[in-house]
Amino acid sequence: MRILLGLLWLLHFLPLPILGRLGEAVGSLMFRIMGKRRRITLTNLRLCMPEKSESERDAIAKQHFRAYARSIVERSILWWAPEARVRRYIQVEPAVPQAAMEAGPTILLCPHFVCLDVAGVAARVIPVCSMYVPQKNEAFDKLLRHGRERYGPVRLVTRKEGIKPILRALRDGLPYFMLPDMDFGEKDAEFVPFFGIPAATLTALGRIAAATGAKVIPVVATYLPNYQGWRVRFYPAWENYPGDDMVEATRRMNAFIEERVREAPAEYFWTHKRFKTRPPGEPSFYD
Repeated sequence: MRILLGLLWLLHFLPLPILGRLGEAVGSLMFRIMGKRRRITLTNLRLCMPEKSESERDAIAKQHFRAYARSIVERSILWWAPEARVRRYIQVEPAVPQAAMEAGPTILLCPHFVCLDVAGVAARVIPVCSMYVPQKNEAFDKLLRHGRERYGPVRLVTRKEGIKPILRALRDGLPYFMLPDMDFGEKDAEFVPFFGIPAATLTALGRIAAATGAKVIPVVATYLPNYQGWRVRFYPAWENYPGDDMVEATRRMNAFIEERVREAPAEYFWTHKRFKTRPPGEPSFYD
């Protein structure tokens, strides 16, 4: 692992266009040799985009593996390049909502696009709170923490700690950087449509917003064309959210994410088993 991390460190000296092309070449190889993840990706695309032909979905899957691998090697820039260089590559639209983030409790909703770490960098104009998954490998865990902490103060919360530290952080004025669009099982989740398929979806966004009065500001990071860097889009705070119905609030979140996925379909995290948890009696999609 230390050798691999050393090689990754060396990559941050490369110009971004070369680094991006190198990542895409690795991704093309990954698509060929990672049969299990390829099948998961194609299954997800078949479920979510049945209107597309098999060849079209296959092309999106190949593009996704290239985009995913590219995001991995480009993390070398996020982790080790001078901050001024990193920020030159980030195009923020329309602007970081710093005043809104400082004005009261704020949840930054960040869906699982491959460039999500860039969204985290763009948002770091004030201290934030974020969920953190400790890694088994000590060297890799230390590196991930370094990557999260190098852009300023951040309060990292593990999933085992539960929701209380998050509520405390919001009340302390720290925006919560939240990624709730994965399948974490049935606990604290509801089966809410995602591309028309019932998907076990955490209701935490609506529940936390209701408990704290936090505004929800979505943020999505995608690639700029021609290896120029990354685009980070901050959307207007949602109005009348979450309301009284947490299931409907969760449905609204999924619908928003669907719209963003259709804008950059190859950059969403398709290798995750988004529909792993099924309603009682339904067979698995991934067997």
